[in-house]
Amino acid sequence: MPLRSPRWIRVIAGGAALALAAGCSLLDGSDDAGGKSGSPVAPVASAGAPTPGAPSPTAPPRPPAVPGTVTIAFGGDVHFSERTEARLAAGPETALGPLHETFARADFAMVNLESAITERGTAEEKLYHFRTPASSLDALAASGVDVVGMANNHAVDYGPVGLQDSLEAARTSALPVIGIGTDTAAAFRPWIAEANGVKVAFVAASQVQDLTNAKYAAGPRKPGIASALTATRLVQAVKEAKAAADVVVVYMHWGIEGQKCPSAEQKTLAQKLADAGAAAVVGTHAHVMQGAGMLGKTYVGYGFGNFLWYGTSPYPDSDDTGVTTLTITHGKVVGEEFTPAFIDGRGVPVPQTGAEAERITRRRDSLRPCTGLTAPPA
Repeated sequence: MPLRSPRWIRVIAGGAALALAAGCSLLDGSDDAGGKSGSPVAPVASAGAPTPGAPSPTAPPRPPAVPGTVTIAFGGDVHFSERTEARLAAGPETALGPLHETFARADFAMVNLESAITERGTAEEKLYHFRTPASSLDALAASGVDVVGMANNHAVDYGPVGLQDSLEAARTSALPVIGIGTDTAAAFRPWIAEANGVKVAFVAASQVQDLTNAKYAAGPRKPGIASALTATRLVQAVKEAKAAADVVVVYMHWGIEGQKCPSAEQKTLAQKLADAGAAAVVGTHAHVMQGAGMLGKTYVGYGFGNFLWYGTSPYPDSDDTGVTTLTITHGKVVGEEFTPAFIDGRGVPVPQTGAEAERITRRRDSLRPCTGLTAPPA
């Protein structure tokens, strides 16, 4: 399927793809009225800009650009395994299903790819393993996604060989991949792009205490994921990104599976990231939605839940999902819109209307009290 026309004006810097293109070894670790031209700023031509292509014939018209304002759409965890593997060949119906239209309307869209990008390697000693071919990145780009996070507990499910393949896929992909890299600096490096005169930096990291974070956290000369088991390096990355961009978004993998309320560790880290200058801190991992709202001037969405999901989940309400779209003006979140969806028998998130949409939205809003957050702007 062809990649859609890029919607962002200009790439300023890339994530893992940029570091790899610069020649780091695994051991060493313009504008137009309709959107964005996609011309990279020298010398980062290999930063990961999507290849221009024909827009999807089903893509909805985008709202007119507003100088100083950007919209960012977020989905949750994505797999192309078991029942969702066939989505890689979905044809005219894009891999993520009808919600690709919601992504296409935003200036930027992001999901978490909870999978190694490899067809080789040896499975790690853990219960669940996920992998997908490199074509999954093309499928996500065609579905309206602009940047993918891979800082999660399944990014290195197939060992060093799988990690090498994932990094190579990120290096050669037209879709920027963040939260994983050839070393610490690459794993924490933001993807920075511009729309409507606003530079936005995206950072990704994992706080999940598991085998992946213990064994494959990136180091000074070691490839792996961006680890947030200690907050120091992530806070530094946010401060550095804030110095280079108008808006910083942090996409976390964190929390406790099945728990609808954020953990104490999530709340503590959210406050540190807010203090460091993040405009929005969002995340996944719990397999269920968690509450969202404002932490002072910072928007926090503790959990988006499952999105394109490989199988059934033991947790109640785990099929409730949706897309959260933030409107950010002059660096401040001024609006939140939630598009409710339900994961069907194919594992695809399907937008809901009527009573079912109201049920999912009400349940999502009911999760806010245990977060300590205030209601976001409508």
